[in-house]
Amino acid sequence: MEKVIIVTGGSRGIGAATARLAGERGYAVCVNYRKNRAAADAVVSEIQAAGGKALAVGADVASEPDVIRLFETVDAQLGVLTALVNNAGILEKQARVEQMDTARIDRVFATNVRGAFLCAREAVRRMSISHGGAGGAIVNLSSRAAQLGAPGEYVDYAASKAAVEALTIGLAREVAGEGIRVNGVRPGIIYSEIHADGGEPGRVDRLGPTLPMRRGGDAIEVARAILWLLSDEASYSTASFIDVAGGR
Repeated sequence: MEKVIIVTGGSRGIGAATARLAGERGYAVCVNYRKNRAAADAVVSEIQAAGGKALAVGADVASEPDVIRLFETVDAQLGVLTALVNNAGILEKQARVEQMDTARIDRVFATNVRGAFLCAREAVRRMSISHGGAGGAIVNLSSRAAQLGAPGEYVDYAASKAAVEALTIGLAREVAGEGIRVNGVRPGIIYSEIHADGGEPGRVDRLGPTLPMRRGGDAIEVARAILWLLSDEASYSTASFIDVAGGR
């Protein structure tokens, strides 16, 4: 059976690195994006140029109709889903909790938490042997911020990633007997465009030298951990996490 993967937020950063690596390793790849179609198409073109199979699907993971359409598109165009990477996530400008309004908190949790739940739900409906599926694997992207709290910067983001960790553990134990493994990866200070979204594009350069490994990480280093957890080499791993954070 062909391996089919959805990578949410696959047009940039960790998501794009994961999509490209999945293509190299024989997956038919759905590169999900929310608004940057050109970037998603570029990732698809790279995968195809290397001999792989891929398509880009625009969908906002915070929207239930969009998520349903995303998965139905993959059903129709790529085939039976075998892997999901819940990577799509957002953060807002660096701020203290006392400065955060309800709209900001709702935006962060809608994408980072609701989106992960909706995509996991659709994946389970397709993968679970109790629904006639053949099993599969899910990797949820958390963050070291879930343990560290991101004070003075992104406490809302950190809290949303802590929720993703609870989802990972609970879902993993819920579907462990149905042929589905669910694990998580906690990136640390990684070179990615997301830091510009927070208002400090040079954040990795600032913090990298303070880490035990004295450098920031690259997106491909996170992607390798994700692909390992999806692979048969991790066949007895579920409800577990890999930190990719340079010792942070």
